[in-house]
Amino acid sequence: MKREISPDLVRVGMYVKGFSGSWFRHPFWRAHFMIRNARQEERIRQSCVDYVIIDVTRGIGLETDEAPQAARPNAETPTRPSAKARCRTPAAWANIERVRPTSDQQQARALLSRSKNIVRKAFDDARLGRAIQVEDVAPVVEEVVSSIDQNPKALLNVLRLKQKNEYTYLHSVAVCTLMVNVAIHMDMSRDEIRDYGIAGLLHDVGKMGIPDSILDKEGPLTDEEFREIRSHSAFGHEILAKSRDIPEAALDVCLHHHEKIDGSGYPFGLSSKSISTVARLGAICDVYDALTSNRVYKASWAPRRALAEMWGWEGHFDRDLLFTFMQSLGLYAPGMLVQLRSNRLGIVLEPKRANSRTRVLAYYATCENAQIDPVEVLIGDSLTNDKIVGTADPGDRIPKDWVLAESKAIKDRFNTSMEKPKTS
Repeated sequence: MKREISPDLVRVGMYVKGFSGSWFRHPFWRAHFMIRNARQEERIRQSCVDYVIIDVTRGIGLETDEAPQAARPNAETPTRPSAKARCRTPAAWANIERVRPTSDQQQARALLSRSKNIVRKAFDDARLGRAIQVEDVAPVVEEVVSSIDQNPKALLNVLRLKQKNEYTYLHSVAVCTLMVNVAIHMDMSRDEIRDYGIAGLLHDVGKMGIPDSILDKEGPLTDEEFREIRSHSAFGHEILAKSRDIPEAALDVCLHHHEKIDGSGYPFGLSSKSISTVARLGAICDVYDALTSNRVYKASWAPRRALAEMWGWEGHFDRDLLFTFMQSLGLYAPGMLVQLRSNRLGIVLEPKRANSRTRVLAYYATCENAQIDPVEVLIGDSLTNDKIVGTADPGDRIPKDWVLAESKAIKDRFNTSMEKPKTS
């Protein structure tokens, strides 16, 4: 039997069946669970929900003297602050100093600072052999989802500015953010979005078993050091497997995010059919953030350069999923042959500026199967702009050799015509 009670009345031993309002407002990655300790009890009491649904057939109910207060709170219950008032300082961040940001970018920076501290604690626990507590890291995913919902670009842009000495922890936050961003783009369920986010956040926890002298080494790794690095995925999986309530997606990504479609990855050398979608996406997000970050041994690459390199690595990634990843970012690899909403083929051009919109050189009409005069097209989400709707396989419509040769010639000719005259 289900009952709705005030969050103030929850106790260890109750079975939670749900919460009032949006799933963003409660501090747990799932809505069905047994309250097992005082920490969970306190987090519910300090959460942003108005009432909690408990199942008294699967856990304890209210004590007799509390029963009259069991109804859903209403206007005549003045003793409890409103959910809105409580949400000003979520319990998940109660012991972390908060600021009141004035812009999306400032909010993203504040979220990044809080997230780094939480991830550092979780990874330190792993280093000491303690189990990972999902309820400790899940608030990071929840705030990432909320941030992306508010402004998809703000957090992604701020994450690219992380410093070399912050990489270990903020890389995990970045991969979490990228995974969540794609999951939202793919219209996944709320549970899948959470699982994908937790998977991204914990994918590299096994690196806590690798000495810093190897992780931060500026020169090339020895064969022995590389073997030790490669052990981190299995070690991380071992840590997560011993932890309570870890999503299956997180176990999968942790173990398999270095597998490759052609079977040349590690630790098992799995090929495409044996690698799940979430693990394939984990590989893409992991490599993309690594390439676009400053590391002790290399400078960061611009996002479009990273995407172009990744697109060119045959057999490394699931290309359909990599294209979906690009769509979620609104960025595409220069040189890609793409299909446009206007039934044209085109080549993605180099950007004129770092943060400029994607440009495509359209030169072939697919309905007429005919070449057209090259025209530059700006890509956007509105109906007034053209849109990239897919990648193009030259062999499907016209001879591949002709397309590749003609594409290069048109691109070179177009770029040459756009060059500014040299000045002495």
